[in-house]
Amino acid sequence: MVRPTYAHIDLDAIRANFQAVLAHVGGPSGGVDVIAVVKANGYGHGAVPVARALEAAGVRMLACADIEEGVELRRGGVRAPILVFGALSVSDLDGVFRHDLTPTISSPFAARALHDAAARRGLRVRCHLKIDTGMNRLGFRYDNLASTVPVALAGAGLEIDAVYTHFATAEDPAHPLFDQQRERFDQALTTLSELGVRPRVRHAGNSGALLRDRATWFDAVRPGLLLYGVAPLAWAGRLSLKPAMTLHSRVVAVKGMRVGETAGYGAREAVTRATTVAIVPAGYADGLDVRLAGRGSVLVGGRRVSVVGSVCMDSITVDVTGLDVTPGDEVVLLGSQSGAVIGVAEVAATIGTVPHEILCRTGARIVRTYAAEPSPVSSRATP
Repeated sequence: MVRPTYAHIDLDAIRANFQAVLAHVGGPSGGVDVIAVVKANGYGHGAVPVARALEAAGVRMLACADIEEGVELRRGGVRAPILVFGALSVSDLDGVFRHDLTPTISSPFAARALHDAAARRGLRVRCHLKIDTGMNRLGFRYDNLASTVPVALAGAGLEIDAVYTHFATAEDPAHPLFDQQRERFDQALTTLSELGVRPRVRHAGNSGALLRDRATWFDAVRPGLLLYGVAPLAWAGRLSLKPAMTLHSRVVAVKGMRVGETAGYGAREAVTRATTVAIVPAGYADGLDVRLAGRGSVLVGGRRVSVVGSVCMDSITVDVTGLDVTPGDEVVLLGSQSGAVIGVAEVAATIGTVPHEILCRTGARIVRTYAAEPSPVSSRATP
């Protein structure tokens, strides 16, 4: 038995998007490589199938959020090098060694923990060093490296293969922090060189940055959102991309509402005319945002129809007045139907968030399909 709400993932689109990014930055032949970001279950697309598709397309490094995500990729048969972005403080470091992961050291504490774990095994670990240039999240502060880095790297257990930073405002053309961070990273690289740290690879450009400014390319870029066919709004159109995810469901009931009646929890807004509604078995447990109530749309019969009432845990109600709709009819929540389109960027704008969130919150109980055409026949994705 398969639920009627499912996501279809076009792996060919992901491979094509990867190649588009690679071509944009010139590729390895031009001195710039691509580190493909597959964290958060591949931005909701299924980390293992996406990673394996990217491997087939020739990716030379993948990146994930934590050791546990890296282990999941290895258990799924992924063989490419895997960079772990996240902090090492509370993770089981055994996974780094057992599954051949490339860790990030982002604090003196993390560096010491990794060094000690390597020393116990008689090993030397190749890792990436993260510099905090203004995000104020993870990373060694750019203006304190002379005092923190020598202590963190004391001993022979760690080999700094790469140095990187992360931009906080790459998608905001007007914010001055972007240029400040880029300058701070250049300063940090100079300081590190003076301290004897000369990495093989430097990387900084996320999806927004790599489209915005080629000065952020360095030796590698780190696309995430772009791989899944969505560009940051400020830089949309700079690459030819194909969205990789479509989200489908089916009408399960059709009924009438009289003037003054409401739909769903909270009884928030009464209809002002006789209304025909369809019930769609997709709700916030599937990743739909409750703010879509009264704002969002879906596609039924090639027409946009509005979400009315509340977004419930397992269903939404949509206004199909005047349409010939019966149970079993297809509903498109993301994607196209008879020429009409609802894209990720539109949904994000409707509720005031970013496209990344819309993709990543696609629910664990939603089946992902990876066939050539949408059809809910594949196994459930690993949460």
